[in-house]
Amino acid sequence: MSDDLQGVVDGNPRAIARMMSRAESSKPEDRELLAEVFRRAGKAHVVGLTGVPGSGKSSLVRCLAKEIRKSGRTVGIVAIDPSSPYSGGSILGDRVRMNDLTGDDGVFIRSMATGGAMGGLARPAMDTVDVLDVAGFDVVLIETVGVGQDEVDVVNAAHTVIVVSAPGLGDDVQAIKAGVLEIADIHAVSKCDRKDAAKTVADLNGMMSLGRKKQGGWQAPVIETSSEVETGIEGLLARIDGHLEYLNLSGEIAERRRRIVEMRVLKAAEDIVRARLLGRSDNTLDGLLDDAMDRTLDPHTAAEKLLKDFG
Repeated sequence: MSDDLQGVVDGNPRAIARMMSRAESSKPEDRELLAEVFRRAGKAHVVGLTGVPGSGKSSLVRCLAKEIRKSGRTVGIVAIDPSSPYSGGSILGDRVRMNDLTGDDGVFIRSMATGGAMGGLARPAMDTVDVLDVAGFDVVLIETVGVGQDEVDVVNAAHTVIVVSAPGLGDDVQAIKAGVLEIADIHAVSKCDRKDAAKTVADLNGMMSLGRKKQGGWQAPVIETSSEVETGIEGLLARIDGHLEYLNLSGEIAERRRRIVEMRVLKAAEDIVRARLLGRSDNTLDGLLDDAMDRTLDPHTAAEKLLKDFG
C-alpha cells in the first residue's frame, strides 16, 4: 500500500486532501491509485441533497452534520458549487457557510466545482466520496448545485436522496419540476420557522398524493425543518437512518449500489470518448464542423462520421 493511501486509511486530513486533489486533477498517472481507493470503498452511507437555489441546502447540511456527530458518527461533506463553463472558476461558498464545522475532527468538508458537468455533479465527485469512505467516515453528504429539470444525477450517486424545498420560492413550481418528486426518498421543507411554511408543506403533500407511489413500499415522507432555530433535524436524521434500514431489509441497497456503479462507468466512458475525440491530431472534426456550418451536413450525421473510425 502506498504512503498516500495508507494516510487516507489512517484518516490523516492532509493525506485525504491530497488524494482528493488527485481525483480532481484527473491525471492518468493517478488512475491506479484512485482505482485502489474505489476497491476499498463501499461502507459509508451516501446521502445526496438537492433543491432549488435558495432553498437552504447548505444550512441544512450544516445542521444535519452536527446532528450526525451527536449520534457518535463521523461525517464527510462534498459540497458542489456551480462553475463557469468558460473559466472553470466557481465561488465555492458552501465551505464558508459551514465554517462552524471546521474545528471538528469528525467532520471533513470538501468544496468542489461542477466543472461544467450536467446533472448537478462534478465529474470527480464520486472519487471524492470514495476517499471519504475509505478514510472511515460513516456518513457522506453530497450537496449538489440548485436542481433543474435535468439536474437529477444525485439519484444515481447516493443511497438516500433528500429534496429540499422552502417557502417563498414558488411552491407549485418547486413541486412540479420534472423528475424531482420521483427522485426524492425524503422531502425536507426548510425554513419552517416562517409563517408561510405551512402552505409549502401542504402543497408538497398534495403533489405527493397525486404522484406515483415509489416501488418497494417506501413512501417519501415530508419533514419540516428549520436551520435557523435548529428544529426538525433530529427527525430528519431518524428518517435517513430509517431509509437505510429499509434498503438493507428489502434488499434494494444492492440495486442502488449497481445504479451508482452504472452511472460512474458511463460517465467515465463519456469522458474518455470526449478526450480522445478532441485530442485527435487530424482535421476530421474541423472538416465536419465546416460542413455543418455550410448546412451540407446535419449534426447527427456529422457525429456518426466522427465516431465511425473511433476505436
